[in-house]
Amino acid sequence: MSFQQIALEDKQRALAELREVKELFANRGWFPGTSGNLSIRVGDFNAEEFQFAITASGKDKTVHTPEDYLFVDREGKPCESTRLKPSAETLIHCEIYRLTGAGAIFHVHTIFNNVISEYFWDRKSVPVDGVELIKGFNIWEEEAHIDIPIVSNFAHIPSIVPEVTERIAQNIPGILLRKHGIYAWGANAFEAKRHLEAFEFIFEYVYRLELLKKGN
Repeated sequence: MSFQQIALEDKQRALAELREVKELFANRGWFPGTSGNLSIRVGDFNAEEFQFAITASGKDKTVHTPEDYLFVDREGKPCESTRLKPSAETLIHCEIYRLTGAGAIFHVHTIFNNVISEYFWDRKSVPVDGVELIKGFNIWEEEAHIDIPIVSNFAHIPSIVPEVTERIAQNIPGILLRKHGIYAWGANAFEAKRHLEAFEFIFEYVYRLELLKKGN
């Protein structure tokens, strides 16, 4: 699928959704420094070749500029001539899209998702029991148990991708990088946002519960 085949309104819709989500998350303090990245898939979701809009590297996500986003292909390469560089973690987005068929992926760095990823690093997953927000992942069993995967974090992003490939769980729309942050995804921007918010609630809950256990 070539870039020219994607309707202008589809590209504009993706950029508008990214702007809205970026502003919301920035107001919550989820982009310390220039951290984090957001992407939304565009075009035919059933096509083997796909493209997505993603935040440009090194941008202050608390402000809006005309150079906040660019469109890349399934390999993370820009679809148009540009001086912008895609987020350093674009390859992780590429792999998640390839494996899940998601429509949007949101990645943020918070204190709770960093701390919890280190606290449970030895077991390589965050155990969660019976928390109401598990339903945010469309898991409706009474007192459901889930394990949120944690993968290694390397400065060399391609080294992370094989572990992401191996550890993604089909019923859990997110994956943690150790001492780094959460990637959450969904069929569209609304669903990815819902999942991310559920993860962040759960991480804080589990953290505070562990503190209470230690206090006793």
